Amino acid sequence: MALLDQKEHHIYIQQPVASEGLVPKPAKKPFKSIITKTEKVLMIAMVAAIAVIAVMNLNIQSSINSTSVEIQKTEMSIDEVKKQNSELSMEVSELSTYDRIWKKAKALGLKLNENNVKVVSGQ
Repeated sequence: MALLDQKEHHIYIQQPVASEGLVPKPAKKPFKSIITKTEKVLMIAMVAAIAVIAVMNLNIQSSINSTSVEIQKTEMSIDEVKKQNSELSMEVSELSTYDRIWKKAKALGLKLNENNVKVVSGQ
């Protein structure tokens, strides 16, 4: 009985069956890159140069915009000063009329003396 019990406990492992007519595959060669290292370095340098140019372009556009805003502010202040100047020149012309000066002179007690008047020729 002891012999029968030992036979029952054998474990059979099935071995893979080799197919007939199949040729084993040769070892794969390492993948050869189409792009060389020099080309990769040149591409990275080109991308970096394009990025730097783009940043410089944005910086220049920003400075142009800020300068144009300053120019507009300056033009607005110039227009305001011109308006004030024209208003002041109108006021000067109103205040320097002959009638107004004559009224002020009379109010201050001045009299017109024709012997004291000198004629100046205009050039």
